[in-house]
Amino acid sequence: MTANEPLIPKHGGYRKLKSFQVAQLVFDITVRFCDRYIDKRSRTHDQMVQAARSGVQNIAEGSQASGTSKKTELKLTNVARASLEELRLDYEDFLRQRGLPIWDRDDPRRQGLIDCRCATADDLALWVREEHNCGRRGLSGLGGQNLSTSSTKSTPPTFPELTANAALVLLAVACSLLDRQLAAQAKSFETEGGFTERLYRVRSEKRSSRPSPASTRSTKSTPSTDD
Repeated sequence: MTANEPLIPKHGGYRKLKSFQVAQLVFDITVRFCDRYIDKRSRTHDQMVQAARSGVQNIAEGSQASGTSKKTELKLTNVARASLEELRLDYEDFLRQRGLPIWDRDDPRRQGLIDCRCATADDLALWVREEHNCGRRGLSGLGGQNLSTSSTKSTPPTFPELTANAALVLLAVACSLLDRQLAAQAKSFETEGGFTERLYRVRSEKRSSRPSPASTRSTKSTPSTDD
């Protein structure tokens, strides 16, 4: 820590975090998904929306709190990570309970979605629509035979199937980013300590930079003995 370093370091700036941006996109997608495909009277609807919201809010709150509490930042980032994991399970349950496929890791649509770099829920909706139309064209070209890039069913992928799987891809990205974020925060806490240690170092540096009373007295001018 340098003498010119402020007591409270730069903090916040969460809107620039990729983890926040992806989590916010997942939240917007989840709100639309639940309104369209989940009964609004069910607990699942509220739980999925709240889990998505928790992911976003805790990333922001942790970033803002980092100025005076690295411990709080770590805790809230981990809460965000846990909330998104809960949401991931809800999407997987939605697909499994309806007999819809969950994309394999090597499914080309996963990388296709990542390469698309959707920034808004509207961008994702457009991607889903194009994939749905592509599936229908593929089915027509195969004369009703099985699709190689979808499920083993002889039907094109449905909108909820595509949207839920797309959300799972984005959740995987967000969770991976948060894992790295947590690792970096833990390392920073280990090497630099928390706010209490920072406060102690600043005060120690301030005290050590002050001249002692004895040195102050010795530097004062003394009467000359010469006339």
